[in-house]
Amino acid sequence: MGAIDLYRQASGRTSEALSMPPKWLNMYGDFIAKNASAVSQIESALRSLIYIIPGRFRESEIASESLHTSVQLLSLYHDSLLSRALAHSLSKRHPSPHNRYTRFWTQNSPTYKRLAVTLQMIQYTELLLEMTAKRRGEKTRWRAVVLLEATKALCRLLLLRLTNSRPLLSPPLPEREIDPAALEERDSSNDSGYGTASPPSEHSAETAWTMPRTGLSLPTLPDSADISSYLLSKVLTADDIKPPKALLHRVTGKGELAEVVYILRPVVYALAMQYWSRSPEGRKSWQPWLLGLSIEYGARQLAKRDLQERRAGGLRGLTGLEKEELRKRGWGLGWWVMRGAFYENVTKTWIHSITGTLRNKPLLDMVGGIVEDYEFLWDQYYFSTATL
Repeated sequence: MGAIDLYRQASGRTSEALSMPPKWLNMYGDFIAKNASAVSQIESALRSLIYIIPGRFRESEIASESLHTSVQLLSLYHDSLLSRALAHSLSKRHPSPHNRYTRFWTQNSPTYKRLAVTLQMIQYTELLLEMTAKRRGEKTRWRAVVLLEATKALCRLLLLRLTNSRPLLSPPLPEREIDPAALEERDSSNDSGYGTASPPSEHSAETAWTMPRTGLSLPTLPDSADISSYLLSKVLTADDIKPPKALLHRVTGKGELAEVVYILRPVVYALAMQYWSRSPEGRKSWQPWLLGLSIEYGARQLAKRDLQERRAGGLRGLTGLEKEELRKRGWGLGWWVMRGAFYENVTKTWIHSITGTLRNKPLLDMVGGIVEDYEFLWDQYYFSTATL
């Protein structure tokens, strides 16, 4: 009997120990949900601090990038916690079209969610992985770059297939939309029970009106100066009443070809950079830069032509979400001034002249020092200017 009692005690302690991590995770999730605004401010402050630390990228690039990557991954985990908390809140706030679309696919397709999370994690860690690979030589570095770009392209092609040939959004996951009032409403409803009103505070008791039959309080209107913006935020637009799938139209023919070419462009450019890095010119060679820019610009023009031919109204017939994504990709073309031969032959000279004029001047000298630190990053690493 003594052995059996000891076995039962050991089993009980083991089960108790195994049940602790989920409890801690639940407690941590509740803490994040109750302090959503403060958590976002802390994350933003940490990112800003990492960005402006002098000498960040020269002697301790792996350590500082590891810290930055950790903050990004932690933020991604916090996004999932807050999204789960807002899903159970009583808030009637209208999410953005981007969040409506991406949340629809993440909730209805587990495969989409896994691929999107994988893609996001690679984007957050790719620069750190390149830094680590460079310690083993340039060949290992470029192999890692090509492998990462190929993995991201594969994820995007699978996402394109899962969404029935709809253009990909950046980012593919819902963005954080913090509504502290909604989270507080959720917490109060959990404490007092669903459908029951929590005791109003002194301030809300003075301004809010409580309905006599149900005991619920009507929300108070903001100050007269904010009435217009408050009412506009409650107005439903055409995109608000569309089904999430209708926020992005399917692409076929030229449009689908343009999307596939756009997805494969980073892989082709990385392979070209790997090949021409062995030449005497190295990064100053114009061939990879012209090839990559031509592919991306050609894909954009092909997509526009397909929209003008197939869509009623042409570019004017695009939904708000499609216009936003097209605008993002247009701004992404501007990053080509920071890549390859254009950066080595043109942009670097501009940066040197700017930092030279800022040197030995109060405050401006610090700005010039930060730019010089980033110049080291742009010089040494491929993923520092990657947009996909």
